[in-house]
Amino acid sequence: MGFIVDLIADRFRDQSFDIAKEDYKFMKIKKAKEEIKEKYPNIELIDMGIGEPDVPAYTEIVNVLSNEAGKPENRWYADNGIKEFQEAAANYLKNVFGIDDLNPSKEILHGIGAKSILSMLPLCFINPGDITLTTLPGYPIIATHTNYLGGVVYGLPLTKSNNFYPDFTNIPNIILYRSKLLYINYPNNPTGQVATKDFYEKVVEFAHKNNIVVVADSTYAPLTFDGEKPISFLSVDGAREVGVEIHSLSKAFNMTGWRLAFVAGNQEAINILGSVKANSDSGQFRGIQKSGVYALNHPEIIQQNCYRYSRRFDLLVEALQEVGFNIEKPKATFYCYLPIPKGTVDGTIFNNADDFCMYLLEKAFICSVPWNTPEPYIRLSVTFEAENLEDEIRIINEVKERLLKLQLVF
Repeated sequence: MGFIVDLIADRFRDQSFDIAKEDYKFMKIKKAKEEIKEKYPNIELIDMGIGEPDVPAYTEIVNVLSNEAGKPENRWYADNGIKEFQEAAANYLKNVFGIDDLNPSKEILHGIGAKSILSMLPLCFINPGDITLTTLPGYPIIATHTNYLGGVVYGLPLTKSNNFYPDFTNIPNIILYRSKLLYINYPNNPTGQVATKDFYEKVVEFAHKNNIVVVADSTYAPLTFDGEKPISFLSVDGAREVGVEIHSLSKAFNMTGWRLAFVAGNQEAINILGSVKANSDSGQFRGIQKSGVYALNHPEIIQQNCYRYSRRFDLLVEALQEVGFNIEKPKATFYCYLPIPKGTVDGTIFNNADDFCMYLLEKAFICSVPWNTPEPYIRLSVTFEAENLEDEIRIINEVKERLLKLQLVF
């Protein structure tokens, strides 16, 4: 081995937050999935582990990119974003969430996907020893970067008993004293829980009381159904005094690979994030931002996704209930969160979510995602590929039949 490995930063030697290890289970599943496909090429593998839309961006959005891609004026660096995108983001928040007084130039900033925004926010606030409060389970990026900076991550468990909301009442004072950031994500991945105005009001009160910056990840905010209205953290009085909210075009508009998002809220937080961003990237391609403008100005596009996901949930939840799972239809996202069964009639015991996930894959050819912290659950996604309603019904019926053959014990 050469000397380079000895020069790698110490932060990557602390294996307690090694994201590669955290992702090991996903790599293990991916490898097993590929092996099963190769070993059983004639058996349909039903992939419900996918966390992105099953259809591409709509034609109208693609056409805008096609028209803009070759224009000379779009070749320049976008830096911290184009004015048109900031204005479209403000209009989107007004039209979808009723927020009508945001200043596009001072309270909104674009990002190359929500992931990049989340990775930069700890740079704005975290010193060595500072604490980020984050929900468990949760998207790990803001926690990972807190650790990179010598900060500490304190987990707030989302459990069935607390209705998948964080409990702020049991956080020790010594933790609160050192806390700088609070990460929340609603509608929630993976639990599917939605925020309420009352919950957001509690978050604002908690943040004010403890001088903590709130990072509200609202990636799935508009993906609601069955009468559930989208709600924004910023719609609550006092929210803009304590935090910011992130919106992504990936899930809502089927633009995962386009890498486009925005953050809105507290002006001071936006300012410092803009400084970090200016030293980290040169902005998303202007043609993609202009495609995003079209998308944000046509939120009715999202309803086509909501209708499809809701329809699939109706089928899936009924099938899972018939198998024996005690679950209800989520009100938002495209995820279904299932407590694992105890085992099977033939004596197989599931010690954790990984066991059940691999069992489903190997015995029923169904792919899912496991979570063990704080409770053993698996996540199923309704973004499986299907050509039409008839195909959706066929796939869900196949899922039910395969699960029934496993003879699960609950």
